[in-house]
Amino acid sequence: MKKFETILCILCLLSVVVLSQPAHAERIKDLASIAGVRNNQLIGYGIVVGLDGSGDQTTQTPFTVQGIINMLSNMGVTLPPGTSLQLKNVAAVMVTANLPPFARAGQQIDITVSSMGNAKSLRGGTLVLTPLKGADGNVYAIAQGNLMVSGAGASAGGSKVTVNHLSVGRIAGGATVEREVPMTLGQGEYVYFDLHTTDFGTMQKLVETINRAAPGAATATDGRQVRVRAPLNADQRVSFIGQIENLELTPMQMSAKVIINGRTGSVVMNQAVILNNCAVAHGNLSVTVNTDNAVSQPNPLAGGQTAGTTNAQIDIKQEGGALLNVRAGANLADVIKALNAIGANPQDLIAILQSMKASGALRAELEII
Repeated sequence: MKKFETILCILCLLSVVVLSQPAHAERIKDLASIAGVRNNQLIGYGIVVGLDGSGDQTTQTPFTVQGIINMLSNMGVTLPPGTSLQLKNVAAVMVTANLPPFARAGQQIDITVSSMGNAKSLRGGTLVLTPLKGADGNVYAIAQGNLMVSGAGASAGGSKVTVNHLSVGRIAGGATVEREVPMTLGQGEYVYFDLHTTDFGTMQKLVETINRAAPGAATATDGRQVRVRAPLNADQRVSFIGQIENLELTPMQMSAKVIINGRTGSVVMNQAVILNNCAVAHGNLSVTVNTDNAVSQPNPLAGGQTAGTTNAQIDIKQEGGALLNVRAGANLADVIKALNAIGANPQDLIAILQSMKASGALRAELEII
């Protein structure tokens, strides 16, 4: 409880600092992206070799053996039929990468290598030549290199110690782009900017900001996209977009929202959350089960058998929940103070917020993730 109250107090202090500062302007490139300019996901199946006995158990991962046989076959090595491979230094992996926009052939990109089987660790391994394909099935990059695994582990005598994650590694610049993705910068004389979050107020400010720099160039199509007239010449268009992206504007305040993570008990709310006057009764119900194991010993001449008995005692305790009057809060700091006065733990706080939302006292959108 003390830890939770400390967290709420820290959030309260941070909210006071945030509310005391004026809203700062943001660049257009931080609020919106250019339509059509995007990453493309790549994926491939590969083999990691050179592991120190921490590879897949091939009897349980037949695809690892199949991958090794295919790779050796492509290199001219033919194994006799029915050969049983007992490999300890090999692991089957999935290789993923993001192909950035306007990537050119020969450019290097970072890749992530993840174990598919039951390898204990990929530390010290080397990824062999792996083609990376896009959603259309074409090969866009070739990956290979030594893995960097930010972790360590040791086991002996039935004990095991692991630091960080050992079954995922990363290779900086581990893939070379082989095929370029055609990408156009706009359509005809127009370039489209898409806001990261739909907001009509921010869209209005975005159009006004662009039109001050280039009169009559911007027109809003909806609450998310703005159409901007840009030069047709490629060099002038790139220069024009660079100037537009660095224009600054102050976005509108987002709608009040409370985010609840039911798995971790985390509760996060923005500064637009408002709490109306309400009364909250909070109490804890605890159930305790005590089990007493005993042995029933019959009399010497009774002819019975010794048997174990279990005596269970169940106690139910309901702690008193006082009816607390939570005053209306006009900002995040007051809301946190009001909820902190209830004295609830994170899981109880989730139930209280849901009840407040149902009663109309919590003026915010409640989202559970």
